[in-house]
Amino acid sequence: MQSAIRHFLSRLIPTVPATVRDEFAILSATRLQIQSRALFLVMFLTIPFVLYASSTGADPWIRYGMPLAMGSCCLIGYISLIKDRNASGSPDLARKFIAEATFFSAAICALVSIWCVLSFVRAPSDMRLFYPFTLAMGSLTTIYTLATIRLAAILNIIIGIVPITIILMLAGDPVAWSAAASLIMVTTFLYRLITQQNDQSIRLLVLQHEMRQLAQTDPLTGLFNRRVLDEHLERQLAEGNPQQGFTVAVIDLDEFKPVNDQFGHGVGDQLLVEVAKRLQRACGKDGIVARIGGDEFAVLFHPDSPISGPPCADHMLAALVPPCTVQDHVIRIQASVGVACWPKDGTTAHSLLEAADKRLYAVKDYTTKADAVVANRSRKLRTAEG
Repeated sequence: MQSAIRHFLSRLIPTVPATVRDEFAILSATRLQIQSRALFLVMFLTIPFVLYASSTGADPWIRYGMPLAMGSCCLIGYISLIKDRNASGSPDLARKFIAEATFFSAAICALVSIWCVLSFVRAPSDMRLFYPFTLAMGSLTTIYTLATIRLAAILNIIIGIVPITIILMLAGDPVAWSAAASLIMVTTFLYRLITQQNDQSIRLLVLQHEMRQLAQTDPLTGLFNRRVLDEHLERQLAEGNPQQGFTVAVIDLDEFKPVNDQFGHGVGDQLLVEVAKRLQRACGKDGIVARIGGDEFAVLFHPDSPISGPPCADHMLAALVPPCTVQDHVIRIQASVGVACWPKDGTTAHSLLEAADKRLYAVKDYTTKADAVVANRSRKLRTAEG
């Protein structure tokens, strides 16, 4: 029973994917904020007509008090929306606005529904249908305005439409039955329209998110690509304080081609994925890691990073020391690192990356010469021993 209820609720109010939850909240709040202003204004302007046509048989608090209370609520809502233009400025503000709108709309709907039911019961027979008609017009318009907030729309249907529909069906009047049937059909169609619009908005946001991911990330490793690295670097340069520099490190794997030649490109790709994970773990929240070439990576450290500066090279290399096991192959990773510091080594993105590249290849050249010296000495020792 509980699982059936949970399934029903999940179908009624489906969960928004976590990847687009913030964006959907901002979108919903923005649309609601724009549409609600016009809705509150129109509802406020209809109050004089409601007062004019109110049932003479009703008590004064029903005939005058409740419509005036409804008008006051609409005026307060309109003024608050005119003053507050930043409800969708952040996901948290958007969610707060949505929660307030859900409660406020349900409260107004309850007030209108009670007024309508009480007026219908006490009105002369020739005036009764005026109240369901007035309620239906207001409720259906409100429900459509709340289209992006499915919970609020459902609450307005339950509070506003359901009670008067039940009363119409129990009235024993064929005209009332016809009005109830029409109300049910229109509400059902509107709710179906709302759910389709909701689902379409979510699918569109998910598609946009996936497209952004494809445009910003390396498909193999999941790291940021060169374009995103450049954007972050330009932003950091624009916001930088010369008294507090930052560091860019370029990392290139040594002897990566022989790995591909010996074990195949599949093993080489998995090795790159493992290297990406290690660099991310080593960097943590101190900066961003990007793949900028085949076996070349870059790390942009934040100005307040404790591992920023020349020592970051040893920190990155230490993360690559343990051997990797890929498809039962134990592979030791060797890499070279070039480091550039702003503003000492460059004042633009291009000059910083160029300085880091030069130091990277200087390290590679030094390593190659050192390896050659070691190999030459070993050869001479073997010759002497022979």
